[in-house]
Amino acid sequence: MKYLKAIIPGISLMIAVASPVFAASVTSGQDDRVQWNKLGDLQLQDKPVDFAYSLDGNYAFILTNGDQILVYNQQGKLQGRIPVDAGVSAIDISPRGDFLYLIDSTDNRLSMLSVDFVVDIDTSDSPIKGKVDAPVTVAVFSDFECTYCKKILPLFEQVLKENPDSVKIAFKNFPLKMHEMAGPAALAALAANQQGKFWEFHDQLFAEEKITDDSFSKIATKLGLNQDRFNEDLKSPLMFYKLNKDTAEATKLGITGTPTVFVNGKKLKEPKIEELQRLIAEELAKKS
Repeated sequence: MKYLKAIIPGISLMIAVASPVFAASVTSGQDDRVQWNKLGDLQLQDKPVDFAYSLDGNYAFILTNGDQILVYNQQGKLQGRIPVDAGVSAIDISPRGDFLYLIDSTDNRLSMLSVDFVVDIDTSDSPIKGKVDAPVTVAVFSDFECTYCKKILPLFEQVLKENPDSVKIAFKNFPLKMHEMAGPAALAALAANQQGKFWEFHDQLFAEEKITDDSFSKIATKLGLNQDRFNEDLKSPLMFYKLNKDTAEATKLGITGTPTVFVNGKKLKEPKIEELQRLIAEELAKKS
């Protein structure tokens, strides 16, 4: 089950995801200079009043006269409902869809809502650091040539040290196209994982001043890996499958940069220990 969390000052709402309501249509037409195709309809339960669309193309927000905002993803699936005051007559949205602005015409009030989308992340096949049965999963979409990914590493070490029994780190590969060696490095780290040395290989890759083709065999030798097996795994279709699985999931989630971090499916907005600990504490409170 997915959830949509809307945070209003003093109020925290967790909203369950509803089922898809998008209906396809084949209506089309054209005149001298314009051609159009009606792609579908969203049958709403209440009369629509206003509409906002995040610039990243991921979410649409529809204000209805039923005193609620309906949230849809780009596939036309209803993600949740946010209740609003009866006087709200117009809405606007920040570019990434993480802040909503509400205009209440009855008392000349502008309100701002912070919106978090809690998503499902598959970590069943991901390298894990920490206790496997820890209740809080910090999933990190990373790139071995990303300087910001390297800078954030101490944050994860600190959070594991402070939460040894309750937090685990799950690594997800998302090599950016601008980094030539990020993809090969991801495959090499996955190959090392076949011999139980993912995190050691991970650390050595980030310690490299510049990753080259020679880096992989050098690190494998340093870590005492079986070189023949490592080279075989490096070319294995299984490694490509694992890498493609991670990148496809990142694309589906709308991730465009690294590092991107989720705490039990909730995106970390600020790479600070205080914010990370706050999200962890929220998750642990749910289980107490």
